Amino acid sequence: MRSDEVKTGLERAPHRSLLWALGVSDEEMGRPFIGVINSFNEVIPGHMHLNQIATAVKAGVYMAGGTPFEANTIGVCDGIAMGHLGMKYSLPSRELIADSVETVVQAHGFDAIVLLPSCDKIVPGMVMAAARLNLPTVVVTGGPMLAGRRGNQVLDLNSAFMAVGAAASDAMSLDEVERIEKACCPGCGSCSGMFTANTMACLCEAMGIALPGNGTTPAVHSRRLALAKQAGMQVMEMLRRDIRAREIINADGLHNAFTTDMAMGGSTNSVLHLLAIAHEAGVEIDLDELNAYSQRTPHLCKLSPASDQHIEDLYYSGGIPAIMHELDGVELLQRDHITVTGATLAENLASGSPWAPEPGLINRAVVRTPADPYSKTGGLTILFGNLAPEGAVVKSAAVAPSMMQHTGPARVFETEEEATQAIMAQQFEVGDVLVIRYEGPKGGPGMREMLTPTSLLSGMGLDDKVALITDGRFSGASRGAAIGHISPGAAAGGPIAALRDGDRITIDIPNQSLSVALDDDELAARLEALPAFEPKVKSGYLRRYAQLVTSAHTGAVFQE
Repeated sequence: MRSDEVKTGLERAPHRSLLWALGVSDEEMGRPFIGVINSFNEVIPGHMHLNQIATAVKAGVYMAGGTPFEANTIGVCDGIAMGHLGMKYSLPSRELIADSVETVVQAHGFDAIVLLPSCDKIVPGMVMAAARLNLPTVVVTGGPMLAGRRGNQVLDLNSAFMAVGAAASDAMSLDEVERIEKACCPGCGSCSGMFTANTMACLCEAMGIALPGNGTTPAVHSRRLALAKQAGMQVMEMLRRDIRAREIINADGLHNAFTTDMAMGGSTNSVLHLLAIAHEAGVEIDLDELNAYSQRTPHLCKLSPASDQHIEDLYYSGGIPAIMHELDGVELLQRDHITVTGATLAENLASGSPWAPEPGLINRAVVRTPADPYSKTGGLTILFGNLAPEGAVVKSAAVAPSMMQHTGPARVFETEEEATQAIMAQQFEVGDVLVIRYEGPKGGPGMREMLTPTSLLSGMGLDDKVALITDGRFSGASRGAAIGHISPGAAAGGPIAALRDGDRITIDIPNQSLSVALDDDELAARLEALPAFEPKVKSGYLRRYAQLVTSAHTGAVFQE
């Protein structure tokens, strides 16, 4: 066992003395040491209950003959961090989380690990660490929040952001805003739509690194605790069979994740995170490959922000196994891929398997068949063109039909704050393409997620009349013609830095194109005339991050 390095032999007597100090018994000392890496904290609703999840995981480890040790890592709540300096730290926290998990696991010689993330950057950060460490690993997230209810209204976090836009345009009273904000997030769990946190939890399941049910079982449901116990037991089975993380987080696992992502219309941030996970796993994926996934994958499930349905609706319709069952039926998945159940995907989905969905319980208003999809192509699209030579990402599933192809004049802003102020003051015209630049990985720094401007437009009823493009990111809760991850970013000398007010920008999502009506010579001359980029942050972690981070099209990983 790997833990023998810290507990076996005469020379390890001092090490054992510290373990005895923890109250470890003789029997526990002889068992495998299992790291239970928790991200519990008291500021993120998706993490406020993770101590209870951790207790269940440790019980499962004990039941299966292991000795669990719990340790912690950090987390950032994107909703609380949104729209101010805090959001600059959100994406950079992913690298800190991956590094901290690696550090505590390697330092203490754990034989296997169970990872307990829940929200946006914490899930991919932990999975990146899993790929890096390549130990027997199970991920179990905290589960989705229930949707909020107020009379006949079904609410989620985005409802509060949209209420701000409605109030700013005098379409809603401040009293109504307060009622919505107090009703939309009813308790623990990751915010209830197919936003980034739930997208990544679902994709862990699709990839096979989490147990079936992980993505959609509600945070408050008793089955979430049972799932956590099962995760603790299952990691022991993986250790016994020596099934390691990279046998799951590999080309086949990522294929199944990307395919499922397209079918369920996940957050645009999933592209960023899956590319970063692939990088850690040593799997080469180019951004332009993702359109091939979209072209062959039908869009089967449409949840908030693209509809009024929420994760709990998908749970009661069979969850991710129901979607994967439909995809498997049209031969879009790698069926022989091994998962943390110890069985292949095909075995998990087979009739009689404890993991298989019950086809008779699938609500076809929630999970459609490939013969009757929302669209014949997936819910995400990668755009290329002279404005995005290395790509850009749009959640096409959440774009109004009227904005799938659009040409309009640029209205350029250098920061999110400038754009937000202009939107609040309605200093733009219908048909404009709002451009927010210098918000990319280096330029931000930190590639801020910008739910505020998109939700303001939605709340004003203008998300089908105004487009918004950026080298930064959008929230998984964003909807409308919101195109992010434009690469190269402005700080890296990308064409978005050359844009001026009035330039004609063309968005053509069906043809996967994003362009500006400028020839190559004009673009080059404008870029040549720009002053050298000066980093906005002069000290601390963000400065180091800006120096090391690569472009969004690589997953915004650190340069080697």
